[in-house]
Amino acid sequence: MLAQLAIATGMVLVTVTIHGLGLVFLSRILRLERMEEREAAISPLSAQGVAVTFGVVLGLFAIHGLEIWLYAVLYHLGGAFPDLHTAVYFSTITYGTIGYDDEGLVRAWQLVAAIEGINGILLLGWSTAFFVALIARLNRR
Repeated sequence: MLAQLAIATGMVLVTVTIHGLGLVFLSRILRLERMEEREAAISPLSAQGVAVTFGVVLGLFAIHGLEIWLYAVLYHLGGAFPDLHTAVYFSTITYGTIGYDDEGLVRAWQLVAAIEGINGILLLGWSTAFFVALIARLNRR
């Protein structure tokens, strides 16, 4: 159990770091956009406003995708699943707390998977807050 907790804690630290750095990167891109917005009075429904929104959504998907794949690779290399496809599928639905019958999951990885669900929902919430702040900024006009 202690090994599972150590692995899960390490993954939480890694994914939170990746997530924070990813949001900083997106924020820096948005600061450039904010300067342009002041100069050009960009409407949130303009092509540029929509492009920024789509860019942020795709950026958030990329960040979450990387985090999901890290868990999946860990499961696969650790022998929790026989193939990478199953590991990615399991990690995706666990991260998003959709739920999955963990009957096929090796017992030694069950605690890691449970913590991945908690980690995923927190990171998804963080992304939601980031996205809502962006939309609020665009809608202040």
